[in-house]
Amino acid sequence: MHSRPNRRAALLAVAAATFAPLAARAAGFPDKPLRMVVPFPAGGAADLMARGLAQHLGEALGQQVVIDNRGGAGGTVAAELVARAPADGYTLFFATMGTQAINPALYPKLRYDPLKDFAPVALTHITPRVLVVGPSVQARSVAEFIALAKAKPGQVTYGSAGNGSSSHLSGALFESMAGVNMVHVPYKGSAPLLTDLLSGRVDATFDSFTVYEEYIKTGRVRALAVTSRTRMAALPQVPTLAEAGLTGYEVSNWLGLLAPAGTPREVVAKLHEATVRAMADAPMKRQLTALGIEPLTSTPEEFAALIRSEIPKWARIVKASGAKVE
Repeated sequence: MHSRPNRRAALLAVAAATFAPLAARAAGFPDKPLRMVVPFPAGGAADLMARGLAQHLGEALGQQVVIDNRGGAGGTVAAELVARAPADGYTLFFATMGTQAINPALYPKLRYDPLKDFAPVALTHITPRVLVVGPSVQARSVAEFIALAKAKPGQVTYGSAGNGSSSHLSGALFESMAGVNMVHVPYKGSAPLLTDLLSGRVDATFDSFTVYEEYIKTGRVRALAVTSRTRMAALPQVPTLAEAGLTGYEVSNWLGLLAPAGTPREVVAKLHEATVRAMADAPMKRQLTALGIEPLTSTPEEFAALIRSEIPKWARIVKASGAKVE
């Protein structure tokens, strides 16, 4: 019969043999290009933010970070892909509030767990939505837009970056709080939505300022309100929806980096350190701020806590708004 000390030594030897390769891989990480999966097509707000982050993250890591756009189904396609990717740090997910906090309430058969299937790296961006109307809409204020929607129930349309996206839910929440019935038109990202808004095929959107900035400034579309608690520095004359009469309305999208669950802690630590360095780039921070985006960072633990707290919050909002995924 083996003695207890011998059994303990054997267990320690097995553990060392198991974790030594992981530690060795972490020490040499990264030794090849990384992939950052973005849950929307190229050209949208999330894609623009991801590309800026990828460039500076690659510089901090000493390896290229390649963008992989996987739009569709409110970001669930991309999330499922990363959740099933090897947990080695070479596949990252540019996650959004929609993919991690909203989708659990919208998709009854979600094929990934927003908490258990991912290892948080860092929160990186916060961006409010902007209520924008196209050239065919005569309303020049939120009150006028609500009056128009009430006068034409089921006829005024609003586009979103996809079913279950924050722009979708922002519109659904607006409908609920304003007491109007509009038609939701989902797109596969903000880029095709912008095209139809400019052409008058869709009346309005609750989307990121980033995509619409130049068109707002040139008057081709009109920003009626922002969805955040306070006014946006890039649009100081545009009121919040709460100021415009929808007291208590507030939606600010957040984005950040996740790795697949099981990624070695040493690798996550390296990714976090590189992300903090990337987001500290002064020119990028100035550019993001000018676009109405707040650049920031967090610890992995803080990002995990945010996701955990946001899931029940959005479950309540989804239920109250009546938003559904077709």
